[in-house]
Amino acid sequence: MKRAAIALSCLTLAAQAYAFPTHVSAQPATTQTGTAASPSISANTQQFISKVAISDLFELATARLAEARGTEQQKAFAARMIEDHGKTSSELKRFIVVGKFDVDVPSQLDAAHQAKYDALNKARGDEFAALYASQQVEAHNQAIALFEGYAASGDHPELKAWAAKTLPALKHHLEMAQTLNPNSGKAAAAPTSK
Repeated sequence: MKRAAIALSCLTLAAQAYAFPTHVSAQPATTQTGTAASPSISANTQQFISKVAISDLFELATARLAEARGTEQQKAFAARMIEDHGKTSSELKRFIVVGKFDVDVPSQLDAAHQAKYDALNKARGDEFAALYASQQVEAHNQAIALFEGYAASGDHPELKAWAAKTLPALKHHLEMAQTLNPNSGKAAAAPTSK
């Protein structure tokens, strides 16, 4: 009888032990926590994050090309872009992780930026220098408009403040980009040298 009671106790404990993991795995804590802890963000904030990520990817990719093929001034500018846009990328990722946002962050260029990168990648010499300079002016004008827009009307207070804080650096980048074209002075000088 004692053996039967011990065997029954062992079977009961085994059944409970077997049932407990089944119950836990049916409701994984990570899924519930991840869903409940991920605050939803507006379409405006999602769009801002996506555009910033693509902008940074473009800056970093084109800067690597400029470090290899640009003028000395462009190489210095490119090094600065790698440093500064690497920093903004890290800061943006920090906002996403700390805020536990459920957001898709692009990891590659969109079609428009890819086409610009491809054109720059095919260029060499003076053509490369001129194209890189014009792309940088355009890219920084777009970035300034993006950050000004979100700083003025963004709906996430911390990202809004970050956008406003980042604007002076972007404006400085634009000023530097406007001096990158080595051919800009040649057109004015050409008629007088003949």
